[in-house]
Amino acid sequence: MSKGERANFGSKLGVILASAGSAVGLGNIWRFPYETGNHGGAAFILIYLLCVLILGMPIMISEFIIGRHSRANTARAYEVLAPKTQWKWVGFMGVLAGFLILSYYSVVAGWTLEYVIEAGADGFAKKGPEDFINAFQSFSQDPFRPVLWLVLFLLMTHFIIVKGVKNGIEKSSKIMMPLLLVIIFVLVGCSLSLPGAEKGLEFLLKPDFSKVDSNVFLGALGQAFFSLSLGMGCLCTYASYFSKETNLGKTALSVGVLDTVIAILAGLIIFPAAFSVGIKPDAGPSLIFITLPNVFQQAFSGAPVLAYIFSLMFYILLAVAALTSTISMHEVVTAYLHEEFKISRNKAAGLVTGGCIFLGIFASLSLGIAKDYTAFSLGIFDLLDFVTAKIMLPLGGLLIAIFTGWYLDKKVVWEEISNGGKLKVRYFKLFIFILKYIAPVAISLIFVNELGLI
Repeated sequence: MSKGERANFGSKLGVILASAGSAVGLGNIWRFPYETGNHGGAAFILIYLLCVLILGMPIMISEFIIGRHSRANTARAYEVLAPKTQWKWVGFMGVLAGFLILSYYSVVAGWTLEYVIEAGADGFAKKGPEDFINAFQSFSQDPFRPVLWLVLFLLMTHFIIVKGVKNGIEKSSKIMMPLLLVIIFVLVGCSLSLPGAEKGLEFLLKPDFSKVDSNVFLGALGQAFFSLSLGMGCLCTYASYFSKETNLGKTALSVGVLDTVIAILAGLIIFPAAFSVGIKPDAGPSLIFITLPNVFQQAFSGAPVLAYIFSLMFYILLAVAALTSTISMHEVVTAYLHEEFKISRNKAAGLVTGGCIFLGIFASLSLGIAKDYTAFSLGIFDLLDFVTAKIMLPLGGLLIAIFTGWYLDKKVVWEEISNGGKLKVRYFKLFIFILKYIAPVAISLIFVNELGLI
């Protein structure tokens, strides 16, 4: 690649798998099932699908437009499209959000490696509910083991990032995304074969609209927003590597469909298994590290080999899903440092990895020996989660909708979305209408709900 030439993804499949990898993460396999469990099952899923279509797709396409047209990192993109304005701060906020989320997200991602090793060593066998609670509390509050896994996970991410766009991000996505799908389908088959699994299947697929209220709508809006990784600069950065032939609308639809399918398949793993042993999967954040190991042991109590395989594959699935997300967040910050400060990609990646390890250590310790050190009554881990998930991401999504719908020249929007007039875009007027009026209202509702104001 000649000096000054910007890297591109090498294929349409690479574009879709890398973008889907950015969206697919722990939110699909952990957050989606317990949100569904908390909000009445299939009714929540139907509302969630509408939110993805009405809110998620237009915002995603907007990020694609901003990234590809500017051919720049997230921070620079807004300066290219809106020079000498305050819009540049939207890009800077995306870079900062990516860094902060990567720092504490890697703590939880590291936990998945601990559980892969634990499952591989058959450490779940013959344990009861109290054993799993005590084991998780002991591990998460340990000052050393979670930090070790945090560092290892970030080094794995770092190794892929330094390889570059084609040889690192794209190549890893082509391996990890198919692997993720294979593991999911195997686990779905195992889960559906359990006695009593039909109760979980019915809960997942049969809507109960009597449980639908404003909280369900807001929960579905929030899940759609966060599941698709909107507002943190990942998709904008990846889009800057798209070729001019990439169909932005079809790519967004492919990513949204794949992301949603994986979330629903995760439900097909968890709900039938949980219902087969009489447990409803609405345990919140403790679901994947306390409730599910117990569910797997009970569900396959008569077949310990299956319990072993099921547990091991599930935590490998979690680790792979987490890695596809950490790669995209790392790339947001790496691309910014590499391009804005004119340093090598390797050095930029090293600075990001080192910074995230430093902040991640404090986030991890705040769950144990440093839990008494708080700001605004929150430990560092919880504070980072609150500031990013409840303030920065909704605000970023809101500003992206306003920027594309109200500020950006519609000729630019049309040029990108139609590939210079080569594609028929019958939904263009609807797309602009949603960005101008629907998305800002919907995201504002998420925003005030997440802040606890409604």
